[in-house]
Amino acid sequence: MTFRKIPLTFLILIAGTTCAYARRAPKYEQTRKLTPEQTAVVQRAIAREKVLIRNIQLRTPIVETYIQDTRPDASLYEVPIDDHFMLSRIDFSKGFFDQSYTPRSEAAKRGFFKGSLGAITDLTKALKLDTHFTYNPLGFTEMMFIDPSGFDTRHYDFSYVRQEFLGSVKTWVFDVHPKADVKGPGRFFGRIWIEDQGDNIVRFNGTYTNSSSEDTSHYYFHFDSWRMEVQPGVWLPVAVYVQESQRMEGGSSVGLKAQTYFWGYSLKLPTQQSENVNVMVENAVDQSNNSPDVGPLEASRLWVEQAEDNVIDRLVQAGLVAPLTPGGYEQKVLDQIVTNLVVPNNLAFSEPVKCRVLLTETVEATTVGYTILLSKGLLDTLPNEESIASVIAMELAHIALGHHIDTRYAFNDNLLFPDDAVFQRIDLGHSDADNTSAAKRAMQYLQNSMYKDELPTAGLYYEQLMQRATALKALNTPLLGDSLLQADGVPWMDALEHMAPPINWSNLNQIPALPLGSWLKIDPWDDTVHMLDATRYAPMNASEKMPFEVTPIYYRLQPYEAANAAPATPATVQPANGAAAAAGQAPAAAAQN
Repeated sequence: MTFRKIPLTFLILIAGTTCAYARRAPKYEQTRKLTPEQTAVVQRAIAREKVLIRNIQLRTPIVETYIQDTRPDASLYEVPIDDHFMLSRIDFSKGFFDQSYTPRSEAAKRGFFKGSLGAITDLTKALKLDTHFTYNPLGFTEMMFIDPSGFDTRHYDFSYVRQEFLGSVKTWVFDVHPKADVKGPGRFFGRIWIEDQGDNIVRFNGTYTNSSSEDTSHYYFHFDSWRMEVQPGVWLPVAVYVQESQRMEGGSSVGLKAQTYFWGYSLKLPTQQSENVNVMVENAVDQSNNSPDVGPLEASRLWVEQAEDNVIDRLVQAGLVAPLTPGGYEQKVLDQIVTNLVVPNNLAFSEPVKCRVLLTETVEATTVGYTILLSKGLLDTLPNEESIASVIAMELAHIALGHHIDTRYAFNDNLLFPDDAVFQRIDLGHSDADNTSAAKRAMQYLQNSMYKDELPTAGLYYEQLMQRATALKALNTPLLGDSLLQADGVPWMDALEHMAPPINWSNLNQIPALPLGSWLKIDPWDDTVHMLDATRYAPMNASEKMPFEVTPIYYRLQPYEAANAAPATPATVQPANGAAAAAGQAPAAAAQN
């Protein structure tokens, strides 16, 4: 074989031509011309996007973002190595970016919001939950919008892709990118789904980008943003999933997964930040047939109950505790498990013990008088009825041992403060001594109950929680109540953890804990919680177990009337490849037996 000598000047010419072509090469693919019908759909969607923005400006929703940094793992694909939690409430009437008032160059410095410090109330700042992270909560909130300052055909090109169903909602799918001559950062680049009844954009998937050739991947994450018809004809953002497989952090490559949820769209801020609005007392009980006089012990108990009612009502008004739905999840599942523990242990409480759901992803539990508060993140990750019962047993022990709420809350003026002060002004945590004694009593309750033969299975949850405690510090940092772990990472219910067999990732029948979002969903309008009506599959490999992990978000969208026609029925477990699914059975089914 012979080799030719190529003159150096020729090589330089080739290299120069290649570089020049790269500089002139378009950043985006050439768009396909739309048909008149497709053009009309896009124009109507642009108009509906402006309506959505006006609707949002009337709202003050809760915005919760939970982030997990990840690294690759040979057996589990990837595992969390750190986490971060942010909870905010946004008054969009104060802080929404408006093109007519603020130039885009100024908006780029602060995102889509102006006056954001006044518009976004950081509910977690007082707890110092995230002193070590550099994520901007505003950036995750902005992913609920495509581009509120310039989403139109003057700034963007659209290419038709196909028609597609998202659940029962038929949609038009378009690819979108900024026009080549549009300048400025933060423009959307991705795909949108437009429902065919009202031409609302119900999903958009992609990232933000710069119109220049500059690499902006370190500024913007890829995200998948979803909307839902929360009232007839009213579509609003409900969730955003963020994922980056690789990014540089401190010289090493790590991944990221995050979920942002929006709820409390019907919440209203007080007229003044220094005062509260009146709160309707729910489920009032007529006690006129009771004895005419009240003795000292009964008076003391009623005083605790008054403090309990005041605190629960205040937390519901702040959008942090779910309102009760008659015959809903709390009563069908959680209250039934309370009965399964109270009856065999002959616990004679003067008032019925009730359960309520704290709406955050943090893993925590506590008591408020005769009410047990369990967080959504805790309930979502508990894999079976016996593990739920183990948590409830400890809270019942707190009630029986007299570890009640601070009765200063019986004076309602102690609860007249703005929502951003909730975590500063309401403390529902128990002391270490109280938790230690309650854990011992809880074990007695469990040993006397129908769950006594399943305690090793319940103990697996605490073992898994302890194993991931170092990586998931934010998840295990309580907002209002108690962590399931002591300061050293050992569970309060360590006796239960000692009963559990070793965690075996290769044993697909062993499910110590579930991913976040496994059981419950929040109604973004009225904050009620409901069981997911989802088919449940057994894992096919160790990487599908995903205990306490953030996972992608996917909605099977329905029109408002169809979605609210009838309550969801708890789902059953589907075996993988025909094998029996021994884990993950819906607690609702067992609790009703």
